[in-house]
Parts: sequence; C-alpha cells; structure tokens
Amino acid sequence: MLIAILGIIVLIVGIVLKRSPEPGSRFGGIVNTVGIVIVFLGLSLSMFKEIGAGTVGVQTLFGKVQDNVLESGLHIINPLVEVTTFDIQTQNYTMSGKDSEGAVQGDDAIRVLSSDGLEVTIDLSVLYKVDPAKAPYILQNIGEKYEDKIVRPVTRTAIRDNAVNYQAVDLYSVKRQEFQNKINQTITQSFAKNGLEVQSILIRNISLPASVKASIESKINAEQDAQKMQFVLQKERQEADRKRVEAQGIADYQKILSTGLSDKQLVYESIKAQKEIALSPNTKVIIIGGKNNPIMLSDK
Repeated sequence: MLIAILGIIVLIVGIVLKRSPEPGSRFGGIVNTVGIVIVFLGLSLSMFKEIGAGTVGVQTLFGKVQDNVLESGLHIINPLVEVTTFDIQTQNYTMSGKDSEGAVQGDDAIRVLSSDGLEVTIDLSVLYKVDPAKAPYILQNIGEKYEDKIVRPVTRTAIRDNAVNYQAVDLYSVKRQEFQNKINQTITQSFAKNGLEVQSILIRNISLPASVKASIESKINAEQDAQKMQFVLQKERQEADRKRVEAQGIADYQKILSTGLSDKQLVYESIKAQKEIALSPNTKVIIIGGKNNPIMLSDK
C-alpha cells in the first residue's frame, strides 16, 4: 500500500509540473505516466497477502475489524485492508527467579502467602496458544500485547488466590500436584474467555523460607533415624527368637537323652568312642578294664 501512496504522490507532482510553465511542463506527462504505473503496481501488490505457517491474519478496514480469518497461504484481498498476523503455535511464558529464564529480565518469580502466613516463592511456566477463531476478538478487545494484558496478570492472580488455601509445607510436598491442578483449572477458564487456550501449567520450583526448610530436613532426618531403629529392633527380635528356638531344641534333645537311653545304648556309644580313640594317631596304648572307664596311656 505504501507503493500505491508513493505513486499517488508522483502523480500529483506530474500534474503540477504539467500545469507549470516551460520547461517543467515538458516532463509533466512522463511523471504522470510513472505515477500511474507506480499506483497500479502498488495496488496489485497490496491485493496479494501471504500468511506464513503457524499464523493467521486478521483484516482491518478503516479501523473496523473483519470477522473472517485469513489462514496460512496466499490470499487476494482488498488493497485498502490492513492485515495483522497472530502466532497460533504453542507459546511459552515463564516467570522465574533467575535472570535469564523468564520473559521479564530480573527476578520475576511469584511470591505468595500460604495459609500459615509464610512467604513462598514459585517459578512457573505457562504453555498456551491463540485460538484462531478468536483472533479478531483479541485484536478488537485486547490488542497484540495479550501477554502483558492477559497471560501475565491472570496467571499471577490465580496462583496467589489458590496458594492461600494451602500451608507452605503442603505446597512444597504432598499437595503440590493438587495445587497445580487447581491453578490450571482457574487459568484455563480465564484464558478461554479471552481467546487463549492453555496447553499446560508447569510449576518449575517452589522455594520455602530457610527456617521451614531446616524444619523439614530435621523432620526427615528424625523419620529416617526412627526407621533405622525399627530395623535394628526387628533384627534383635529375630535373633532372640532364633536363640530361643535353639535353646528349646537343646533342652528337648537333653530330655530325650535322659529318658530314652538304655544301658546297652550307653555301652554301644562307649565302644564307638573307644574305637575312635584307638584309631587316633596320638594314642599309643589303651587299657580297658572291667566296667570302669578305660584308662588311656600315651607317650604324650
């Protein structure tokens, strides 16, 4: 369109030159011809609009937003129409305490108060995209800076509104997923009203005050010590049970021996013992006498 405007300017200059006295009037016709060519070329180029992949175009004619959306590809349009493109691919808006990670330079983490009055710092990423059918609505009611007007304030408000229902330790541990699901639901509803679709809400990090961290670590250490002591006690009980069974077995064995052995059995056992002694390399002489115990003589 700028080319067509330039051609109109050239055409006006040609008309002025044509009405001027010699020698300027000689060039008036040539300048007019050049101006007409430039206007025609500018209008021809303005009639064709290419919409890139992953984007849609919204048309505006004299300040009025058109409802029809131009999808990716080549289109023939009114040369007087202005086209604004919107990215409809998944976009990432991160709020982080580290300088190089967030959409805003510096510490952009979200600080909230938990139900127990402690300050918790949260790093968060929002994955979202523009609803193609709602692109005209966004241009008409929000504008192209929807990140600053919708994404950022809605997300931070939703986190603060939901965090006050949880204790700091719960946000850090057992109820983290529940908290993430709730803010996901809240943000999704708010985004949908403004033509945006939430893909995912990612809680990157939750930081607690130093005193709370120390308490959690102390509690974890105490629980680990308690579990270790339970293991030791269980092992000792098992060892006590083993010794009790062993002692009972010895007692039962002795009882059987005291009640079940006969004289013949004792004589048999004595003969076996004497035989083993006789076969021993340390035994030199064995004297067996009567019913008494044998007398062993050795040179050792």
